[in-house]
Amino acid sequence: MSEGTMQRRAQRDDQQRAERAIRTGGLNRVVAAALAVPVMVLAGACSSDSDSGSGDGAQGAATASEGAASAAPTVQAAAYAALPDSCKTLSKKTLKDLVPKGGTSGKEGTSSDTAARASCSWSSLDNNGVDGSQFRWLNVSLLRFESDQAGGTGEAQAKTYYAKQVEDAQNVSGAKNTKAEPLAGTGDEATVVRYDLKKKEGAFKQQTVVALVENVVVTLDYNGAGLAGDETPKADTLTTAAKKAAKEVVASVRSANGEGTGVGSGDGGDSASKSPAPSASTSKSSSAAPSKTPAEDASKSAVAKS
Repeated sequence: MSEGTMQRRAQRDDQQRAERAIRTGGLNRVVAAALAVPVMVLAGACSSDSDSGSGDGAQGAATASEGAASAAPTVQAAAYAALPDSCKTLSKKTLKDLVPKGGTSGKEGTSSDTAARASCSWSSLDNNGVDGSQFRWLNVSLLRFESDQAGGTGEAQAKTYYAKQVEDAQNVSGAKNTKAEPLAGTGDEATVVRYDLKKKEGAFKQQTVVALVENVVVTLDYNGAGLAGDETPKADTLTTAAKKAAKEVVASVRSANGEGTGVGSGDGGDSASKSPAPSASTSKSSSAAPSKTPAEDASKSAVAKS
């Protein structure tokens, strides 16, 4: 074999090896690309399943949360959402009878929320010169309770406070001849507590009327004394006046909430139809249902207001 022939054969062999390498490399790339497609499809499917599961979980959690919220117990809104102006709960005629020298402009008690608690007081000193003086003191206190999850309905809270006020009025330190009796026709429930209290200024006759009307508690304190040797007023006379005044205050509370005829009705608003104004809120803030009133201890300290 000649040298030229051998050279041409070697060239063909080299060319054939090169072509096989190219064909093999192309095939490998095709195979690699074919294998990559299922991997991407599988990854996409996994991602889709994961997203779907996440959405289902979030939707399930939201549904569970809504179910828990709807299952939470609710408390009925309190009947009354407002209080009257405490210094305008009594007619001018009644004020003239109870505190003849005190005028009709009372002294309003301090309150951060007059829609929840309010009070007003009047005092009268009728100076008879050498014959002494007649002293009278009158205080009206109003406390309204809101319904809430922790304390229950406003009416239930008011009833509890009403009972406490009556009890406190019957346990005043130094009181003598304490008597308590129910008072009909004044709100949903009412009690009159009366007693005598001896002070250095004179002998005081104290009357406390506590009335419950829906979710509001009315406490009216009225006392009188003969000072500087003047005659001690009769307890029965003071009690009759206090009862009349308490009926007017209850009527004012009802009127402020769309019932009754207001001050001076004389019947305490008990003949009015029941159409209570809805409470503005069913949750306690402050807020809420307050546990104390500016005149909560008025029955204990009234005689000091001379």
